[in-house]
Amino acid sequence: MKSLKMLLRFAIVGGLILLLLIPLMMIKGVISERQSYRDEAYLRVSQSRAGAQTLTGPVRVVPWTETREVEVVDAAGNKTKGVQTEQSYWLQMPSRLQVDGRMQPDERRIGLFRVPVYSWNAKITAEFSDDDYPIKEGRVYGTPYLAVGIADVRGLVGSPRLQVDGAALTLQPGIGDVTGMGKGLHVPLRGFDTPAGGVLKASKLELALVLDGTRSLAVVPVGDDSRIAIQSPWPHPSFGGSFLPNQRTVGEQGFEAQWAVSSLASQAQRQLRESKDVEPETVSVELVNPVDIYTQADRASKYGILFILLTFVGFILFELIKRLRIHPLQYLMVGLALAIFFLLLLSLSEHIPFWLAYVVSAVACIGVQAVYLSGVLKSWTRGLGFAGMLTVLYGALYGLLISENNALLMGSLLLFGVLATAMWITRKIDWYEVGASLK
Repeated sequence: MKSLKMLLRFAIVGGLILLLLIPLMMIKGVISERQSYRDEAYLRVSQSRAGAQTLTGPVRVVPWTETREVEVVDAAGNKTKGVQTEQSYWLQMPSRLQVDGRMQPDERRIGLFRVPVYSWNAKITAEFSDDDYPIKEGRVYGTPYLAVGIADVRGLVGSPRLQVDGAALTLQPGIGDVTGMGKGLHVPLRGFDTPAGGVLKASKLELALVLDGTRSLAVVPVGDDSRIAIQSPWPHPSFGGSFLPNQRTVGEQGFEAQWAVSSLASQAQRQLRESKDVEPETVSVELVNPVDIYTQADRASKYGILFILLTFVGFILFELIKRLRIHPLQYLMVGLALAIFFLLLLSLSEHIPFWLAYVVSAVACIGVQAVYLSGVLKSWTRGLGFAGMLTVLYGALYGLLISENNALLMGSLLLFGVLATAMWITRKIDWYEVGASLK
């Protein structure tokens, strides 16, 4: 009977732990909600300024129209001759593509949220070799043109400056029916022999432009040999896309990254020529904040149940060793104080640096519990002892948060240490005698 009472005691504490999952899940819901508000801030900035930018090209485009006779069978089975018309284009990629540019970062504030934006001052050099487009019966070629794809043309600042073989040309909006390039600019070209087929002469072009964007910038390596270099004073870049930089330097003064991509390694040319619904491969860089408070708060909240479990284990051990009963409601009050720490951390980190928000939240929660537990345990020494234990736990949690790569190792060592300590303390306890002594 006494053993059943002890098991019932453990069951009640376990039930309280499960009950405290409710406020922890509610806090995780608040974190997700604040993340969605932040994403809405990003969207509002991109709608009013310009969104994430992708540069595609330049490429040379030769539109064509092809007509051919076909046999048409009507509903009655009669066969007649008809004419079928098809429209498409011939694409030529540059043999060499050089993209150099500097991203000048800035921030826009939407309420509590800061959104990184940039102005990209770019210089693009492309070299095209001779290219003969095929002669085919019934096919008529239109005037070739140069196309430059830009994801959000609202980001263009001023007028881009284009020179083709030393002659200045004026770009016009739109890129025709070319798929996979989004929106952009074009300029008609000369130098084809006949509408039935011919040769696009070799040429070299230089394009200078200033492009505003939000958070990320991507470049499609369309050249046979593409060399891309991007510099910025932003110290926290995140490189993505299909290719990482071949060379990069990142420091407090900013970053510099260089890519060298061959058409032998990239599918971008084939994707632009053939694929209608597939985004072409890119190299990209994103301006990120060094500390994402919502990611950090979400990671911290995942350890909430561990905090509660370890604290309750400490209470149970105290009850068994000191024979001082702690009421389930007192367990619940301490558990709620542990849970509210994560809500304080989230709300404060939106206004002050994350590390300072963590310190303030931890000090507030530890102080409240030290005062409360000194009454529950009928001793300031005991209350301060538990406060010291909580201080160690909060310190260990912060270590887990800042050491993302070692979080699993540190968490495993922490749990092993707690288990080993509990086993050491209780190694000489006679559990039958403890159960028999419960009232």
